[in-house]
Amino acid sequence: MTDRIQEITAAGRRIVAPYITPWTGEEEPSRTVVEHRLGIGYSDEVLGDRDSRGVLWHTHASFPGRGRPKFGEMHPQRQRRVMRKLLCQVCAGPADQSDEGVLWLLPDFRDDWPGWPTRMGLDEPPVCRPCLRLSVRVCPALRRGAVAIRARGYPLCGVYGAVYSRGPNSLVSRDVRTVAYEDPAIRWTRAGRLLRELLDCEIVPFDEVI
Repeated sequence: MTDRIQEITAAGRRIVAPYITPWTGEEEPSRTVVEHRLGIGYSDEVLGDRDSRGVLWHTHASFPGRGRPKFGEMHPQRQRRVMRKLLCQVCAGPADQSDEGVLWLLPDFRDDWPGWPTRMGLDEPPVCRPCLRLSVRVCPALRRGAVAIRARGYPLCGVYGAVYSRGPNSLVSRDVRTVAYEDPAIRWTRAGRLLRELLDCEIVPFDEVI
């Protein structure tokens, strides 16, 4: 088993899990969220609990391959790492980049608005070419319809996480949503995923990247 694409054998079958996939053996430690002079924080907060912008993050143990993969979810720290560094979400190697932009593989929602996915805030990290081929072959959601995207612009724009507010006796998480960096609610947010905004996008035929 590698520290990138995780491969295990369970019940006599081979399971391939992307790098960003959490596993049942990776428990989230119990942390108490308290009011902080900047919004919220942990009662036992340490330096690594916040990112470079001061946003508080969910903390998970990291033992990829322990237990069963929780497909459809994302490990907060691993998702944040590959999104920040523009690494492939599947293998954690460098994402594919060319003069036309960085490569993403997305479910096909072209009917959502003209020019989709330009201006979309995205929590799905990019991919490399070999993992794009693998993902289209093995991921049921993508087999129902997927497109390859090249984006020339992809600024970090915010996070997806739980927004807290004051309750009668303690802080309460009342909403889980996308929060832009310029939103005052970012100080009251415990982030679980890092977001980029896709700009100047082009849909690329699969035969050009596969």
